[in-house]
Parts: sequence; structure tokens; C-alpha cells
Amino acid sequence: MPRKAQYNVEAVLDQAIDIFLEHGYHGTIMDEIIARTEFNRRGFYIEFGSKQNFLYLVLSHYQQYYLKKMMQHLESNLGLPSINAFFEAYVAHVKGKGCLLINCITELGFDDAKIREIGRHYLDSLQIDFIGCLEKAQALQQLHPQTNIESAALQLTSYVQGFAVNAVLAGDTDELQLATRALLGPMARQ
Repeated sequence: MPRKAQYNVEAVLDQAIDIFLEHGYHGTIMDEIIARTEFNRRGFYIEFGSKQNFLYLVLSHYQQYYLKKMMQHLESNLGLPSINAFFEAYVAHVKGKGCLLINCITELGFDDAKIREIGRHYLDSLQIDFIGCLEKAQALQQLHPQTNIESAALQLTSYVQGFAVNAVLAGDTDELQLATRALLGPMARQ
């Protein structure tokens, strides 16, 4: 009869998010993963196979339990208020630490096709959600009628990536909130 696992995989994945955010993929060593997740090395490799496979599971967990919550603001599709709510939640989430997915794309994207695929899917979904919100904003007359929606959605998606990187540099300051207001303010119809 197989033995019941003596660990909570979700809790292990949550702890790993912090480890990868602190050190990046290449800077994270197995000894720290083992120590902080209270896993034993043999059990880790039986459960996850490799550090790389583990990272893929961590990213999936991160998207499902963290990024998806922020995306729900956009999926509510209330126009500009949805975009504002997304950026407010995103800035609060990345402040001082960055975004695990964007960090992994930056660190591993050239060499790891799966990371590129995960990243491309996320950014495409984000851009599509921005397009939907911008179209709604235009229909509700919240947005200048001449706004090129696809271009604006691409710009917003690029800002998400930049905010994730700047969050690490800005630390615990209010720079990202100021940047968000500067970005979204001119879009609104006066």
C-alpha cells in the first residue's frame, strides 16, 4: 500500500515562489529549496523530477493563484475602471519583488522554449483582456474616440512587463503608483 504524502504540495509551491523571486532560477540552489520547503532531496526528485520541472509547476501555481486574481479585474470588463483595478492590484503584488513569471521570462526566455510559451500565452491573454476593456471603455465614452485600441493594449501589456522589472528597482517606493496614474490618466476622456 502506498504511503500518504507528508507534505502539502500547494504550500511547497507557495514557498518556492518566494525562493525563486529572491534568487532567480539560476541563483536558487537545491539545498535552499529543500531546507525552506522541508522536503527531503529524494522525495523532491520523486515528486518533481528536476529543478526545471519544479519551476514549471511553481509557475503554473503562480499563474493560477496570483496572476489570475489580478486578471479577473480585466475580465470583469467595466472599461477603464477594470484596467485601473488591474494595475492597482498588480503594482501592489509586484512592489519590491517583481513578478515571478516576468522574472523567469527575462532570465530564461532565450534558452527555454517552455518558458517562452508560458510567457507568450500570458502576455497574449493580457493583451486580449486589455483590448476588451478598451473597447468597452470606448463604448461607454470613457476613452477618447480616436484611441487606437490595439496599439493602446500593446502599450499596456508592455507596461505590465516594465512595471514588473521596475518594481525590483523601485523597492518599496510609490514610483509605480505615480507611473500608473501618468499612464492611465491621459487615456480617459475629459
